[in-house]
Amino acid sequence: MGQWIAGVLALVIPVLDTASLAAAVLTAAALLFTLLLVARTSAPATAPLLAIATSVREVAEETAFLRLRDPDAAGRPRPRAPGR
Repeated sequence: MGQWIAGVLALVIPVLDTASLAAAVLTAAALLFTLLLVARTSAPATAPLLAIATSVREVAEETAFLRLRDPDAAGRPRPRAPGR
């Protein structure tokens, strides 16, 4: 495959003049830059998932102590008096 590409380039490069060769190289560089930029911006998909997991964990830890924060909430039985 590599020899085929090298053979095509060897046939095409002498046909192209300097301006069109420079334009082709510039276009290829711009395409590569665009692909790298898109790949870089779409890669960190794990950061929002980590933030969601952290917030869900924090909410779960807070709800464990919800009864202790408001013992007089509607529907909760009154705590027994100490010593009885």
